[in-house]
Amino acid sequence: MPVVWLILIVLAIAVVGYVLGRGRALAGAASEHVKLHSLPSYYGSNVAMKVAVPAFLIMVVWLLAQPIIVNNSVSGLIPETAIAEGSSRGLVLAEVRRAASGLDNAVAAGIMDEDFARNARADFNDITTRLRDAGQIVTSQITQPILRAAQEYRILNSTGRLLMTIAVLLAALAGAAWGILESKPNFRARNTVEQGVKALLIAAASIAILTTVGIVFSLVFNTIEFFRLYPALDFFFGLTWSPTFSGRGGNSELGIIPLLWGTFYISFVALIVAVPIGLFAAVYLSEYAGPKVRAVAKPLLEILAGIPTIVYGLFALLTVGPLLVSIFGPDGVGIMQAGTAVMTAGLVMGIMLIPFVSSLSDDIINAVPQAMRDGSYGLGATKSETVKQVILPAALPGIVGAILLAASRAIGETMIVVLGAGAAARLSLNPFDAMTTVTAKIVSQLTGDADFSSPVALVAFALGMTLFIVTLGLNVVALYIVRKYREQYD
Repeated sequence: MPVVWLILIVLAIAVVGYVLGRGRALAGAASEHVKLHSLPSYYGSNVAMKVAVPAFLIMVVWLLAQPIIVNNSVSGLIPETAIAEGSSRGLVLAEVRRAASGLDNAVAAGIMDEDFARNARADFNDITTRLRDAGQIVTSQITQPILRAAQEYRILNSTGRLLMTIAVLLAALAGAAWGILESKPNFRARNTVEQGVKALLIAAASIAILTTVGIVFSLVFNTIEFFRLYPALDFFFGLTWSPTFSGRGGNSELGIIPLLWGTFYISFVALIVAVPIGLFAAVYLSEYAGPKVRAVAKPLLEILAGIPTIVYGLFALLTVGPLLVSIFGPDGVGIMQAGTAVMTAGLVMGIMLIPFVSSLSDDIINAVPQAMRDGSYGLGATKSETVKQVILPAALPGIVGAILLAASRAIGETMIVVLGAGAAARLSLNPFDAMTTVTAKIVSQLTGDADFSSPVALVAFALGMTLFIVTLGLNVVALYIVRKYREQYD
């Protein structure tokens, strides 16, 4: 049964349980609310909670544990002789999963029936041909061990889904029966529901932490797999980025230095644009603009933050790039050959970051107490002197934190770079040269015809892990500066 249908069935049981639990409590009190310990809705909510929470908890745990168990079971079916030189068991398992997915799609499309897909004596050459004819992704010739493992993978997944459905429905029905039996007038339904809601709030607050942990683990395992196939020193200190999609990518040069240079160079240009404009806009809006001007200008400025980055990318490609070529190209200064360059992406990315810097800086400047302004004016300082010598120094830690957060946002940008900066991985100081960044290469490495048993595809995870560490470091430094140097006003 599809997971969506299972969720709907559990929710339906919860609704029915709510009605029955509420009705049983009212019936026990002879429809006199004063005889009930809690409001009738709490009795119904207690039943619904006992239906939904255990059922969904079992479903989530099952969905997380089943892939691990199935992979471990299937891994034992793959002999060492089926693992090619330069590959690993984990990469072979990736091929097994792709073959199993191809079989599922082929059965769903009517290319083959279920009996043929599960037939242990089926010819693997025939199945490879059928999958390719059906448009399914097959990275290489399916071998006999991979086919057998893929068939077992499908069987174990199908059995696991069936057992999960039974377990979830039994838990939902048992929870409904338990909750309905508890629905008596003297039952403290409100206390139980409030404790349950408190537990749900704690679980919701933990999702951010668990998500971060999940992201890290998903990157770490594939990064380790990459460094088993490609030397870490060559990756971190290599000066050439030249992936080769032939074979297992053994002739590729995957040095990250050119990508990091392009990332930091474009981000630097973006910050040169965004920081002065954003900071000046924040000073104007907080210190000089009247209420009417501020009420109009601030929302208009922050509209920039809601524009999708792909639109900024198109703006860079169609407008900013040709404009720069007309000024600095062959007909002008002659130092810019094409519209895709560091300067193009940096300018547009800086425009995108202006509302980010201005909004944070505006909030920080407004947090400076009015008494400091009044004291400065009382000593005879002008408005500009007050801004320069009182307000900005007091707000400086927060402004620095806002700039660092904007820098981490710039480092993680993708679409503007893809459309505005080009795809060349090079070390150059010329801002009118085309360059690329780590994020752009992550996209390109995972959208080509790369084989996931090759370092050319796995390098995307190593790039992602490096980028994650860099942006995390920037965020930590920003938070440290803000907290350490933040002024405390009474």
